[in-house]
Parts: sequence; structure tokens; C-alpha cells
Amino acid sequence: MHSQATSHATDASHHRPADFDGGTAWPAGSAQGPGALPLIVPGWRDSGAGHWQTLWAEQLPGALRVVQDDWVHPTRAAWVGTIARYVMEAPQPVVIVAHSLGCIAAVHLPPEAARRVRAALLVAPADPERRALLNDFAPVPHERLPYRSIVVASTNDPYCPSRLAGAYARAWGSEFVRLPGAGHINVESGHGEWTLGFALLQSLLARPSHSPFHIAI
Repeated sequence: MHSQATSHATDASHHRPADFDGGTAWPAGSAQGPGALPLIVPGWRDSGAGHWQTLWAEQLPGALRVVQDDWVHPTRAAWVGTIARYVMEAPQPVVIVAHSLGCIAAVHLPPEAARRVRAALLVAPADPERRALLNDFAPVPHERLPYRSIVVASTNDPYCPSRLAGAYARAWGSEFVRLPGAGHINVESGHGEWTLGFALLQSLLARPSHSPFHIAI
């Protein structure tokens, strides 16, 4: 979630292909050999300037940012369908980099798309049952994810209690990183470049072992 009402869809529109359903969403030359490609999945109201997702999208080779048609009034069918199309059009498996409602949309992916996900970094997942505007995304899936994943949550996230984020992590079979007092892990809580998160992402892109871990910082 993003506390600002401004949608960032216009700034990100250059990432969207002219004919999304008829051609690849990925820029030419984005394939990187045997590795996976980063797929940035913002949450409700998108991630604006200075947000770590925006900064990473500019820094990561081959990365693409999901652009939703409606950032302000999300529906599960539309959001999940858009993410699934990006995943299925990718020339290689992807590593999902999701924030807030983007995490919940990502775990709703259908099996054929989930099979093309190498790993996922799921940061500050939302609690759609607590906010009426987002309840189309409830109930949240509680099946184990078929790929490696890391859930990062804060002890004082106003949009999702850390105990619920921990329950998500257990249900999804995710590694769990709990940050003290990190808010919603966005610009407002002081997370711009966010070096810890970038290191976690690099561990997923580098094909690490599948041994789960739990970090409380």
C-alpha cells in the first residue's frame, strides 16, 4: 500500500507493450542466460518515486515492472490476470519482487503461472480482510508456494500485524524476516534504496539453497 493518492501508472507506462495480449511484455534483449528475471509487483496505489521498488526497477538488468490498469480500485481477477500475463510472456523464469497488496495478488497466481516463478520476495504483505476496498483478494491462499520465497514484515506495519505476516510465511513455506519498527517498508517509513531488501533479492536471483531461515532484527 502507498499512503499517497497519486497513481504512478503514467510514469511506468513505457514498460507496457503497445499490444500487451498480442506480443511480449519484455523488452528485447532482456534474457540473461540461465538466471531468472526480476518482476516488480507494486501494491495498492503503486509505488511512487523514491520507493525501493521504483529504484530497483531502474537498477536491475532485465527487470520489468507490472503496470495495472487501475491502481486505486483493484480487483483480484484484473490484478492477478495482469501479473500472470507478465509471467507467462517472460522469456525466462521470474523472481517476483512484490510489496503489500502485490504480495497477495502474486500468491493468487494460477498454477501454470506459478510454475514459471523461480522465487519471490514478498514484502509487507497486506491484510485484505481488514480493508473493505481490498476484500476481493480475500481469503488469502494458505497453500505452500511451489517456489522459494522470503516474507519480510515489520513489527508495526499499520496494514498487517506481524503475527499475521508470520502466519502467511508459515502457510506459504516462506523464510521469514521480521524488522522492528519498519512501518509499511515504504518511502514514508524511510525505505528508499533499502539495502537489506536488495541483498535478500540478490540471494534469490543467485539460486541459493532452499534451507529456510528466520531472521528477527
